[in-house]
Amino acid sequence: MIENKDGFLKRRLVNNTRYSMQGLAATFRFEEAFKIEVFLAVFLIPLGLYLGKTGAEKALLTGAVFFVLTVEILNSAIETLADRISEEKHALSGRAKDQGSAAVLLSLCLFVIIWGLILFY
Repeated sequence: MIENKDGFLKRRLVNNTRYSMQGLAATFRFEEAFKIEVFLAVFLIPLGLYLGKTGAEKALLTGAVFFVLTVEILNSAIETLADRISEEKHALSGRAKDQGSAAVLLSLCLFVIIWGLILFY
């Protein structure tokens, strides 16, 4: 294990947590879709914990919500990088943005499948 005489591991944990919180805040501040998904998550996560009958069902229901949020953050990061490179239209930037959007769509499909199977099957 890495020696922790000078608090190195503690500093890394604190710094990494701060960077993660900055990323969440930036996504919430600049991405409308993420704001909507967070608003829905505030209701869906407790609902998933309530509606799930087993620990596995609760984990799947809430995990599906967190998965959508995670993919949305990754999509936002792709869009931000593409815009950072250039805001003029470019086929590759457009493709990257479309692919990120497709990933969000697939995560939403997975959400619907998981919730549908658990609640209605």
